[in-house]
Amino acid sequence: MEKISMDWLCHAGRVCVVTGAAGGIGKEIADQFAHAGAAVAYLDLNAEAVIKNAKAAVTRGGIAIGLSCNVAEPESVAAAASKINELLGPTDILINNAGILRPGDLSHIALDDWELMLRVNVTGYMLCAQQFGRGMLNRGKGNLVHIASIAASEPQAFSGAYSPGKAAIAMLSRQLAFEWGAKGVRSNCVSPGMIRTPLSEAFYQTPGIAEKRAAIIPARRIGEPRDIAEAVLFLASSRAGYITGQEIVVDGGFSQSLMSFAPRPGY
Repeated sequence: MEKISMDWLCHAGRVCVVTGAAGGIGKEIADQFAHAGAAVAYLDLNAEAVIKNAKAAVTRGGIAIGLSCNVAEPESVAAAASKINELLGPTDILINNAGILRPGDLSHIALDDWELMLRVNVTGYMLCAQQFGRGMLNRGKGNLVHIASIAASEPQAFSGAYSPGKAAIAMLSRQLAFEWGAKGVRSNCVSPGMIRTPLSEAFYQTPGIAEKRAAIIPARRIGEPRDIAEAVLFLASSRAGYITGQEIVVDGGFSQSLMSFAPRPGY
């Protein structure tokens, strides 16, 4: 990991909880918070992975723990919150990132798959916001950052409840910002697009896909989890103290390039 000063973010001494931290974007976010001096709780249903990730962060000089947590189950979230409070102290920052994908055509998708995605991807965010946000509200300060997707505003076909769920996350973030802002708690949303993660890696195993995707992105490259982590660290920092209820799209400009695909003779 690049050795740069992170002091300007003022995360040293803060307690940060990251859900879905077994790999991909969640792990990178948690790693970057640990690098910035925060005490980090890596949460995921995959206990083995987050315990390993947290130990690696400690080896690098960070303060971290890894805990199993099913964000869709209130009892599991409450148990994790209690353990974090015991081991690290009150939570200052929550990063809602855990999510699943159950693809399918809307004309045939199984109700169980639809409901499971919404339970994890939307209700799970709300449960974590409730559980960890109560302490923030009581102390009059705190930060929530929710990971949505460009699929929140650009429908991703044949992905079941993925786009509807991500759209709900974006609105949940705005509602939390409105309801909790006067009590010192900020809520913002980061929407990734075209990021190469373990979840999307199968696409990139097809020859030529990486090159074709990069060619239609204004930044001319596929994004990496660190691109998302850096936006999240900023939003959760005191440097973004007057930013709340906002959505930052991190996609290399892809979602703004629609008009470039329309034929324009002479151009």
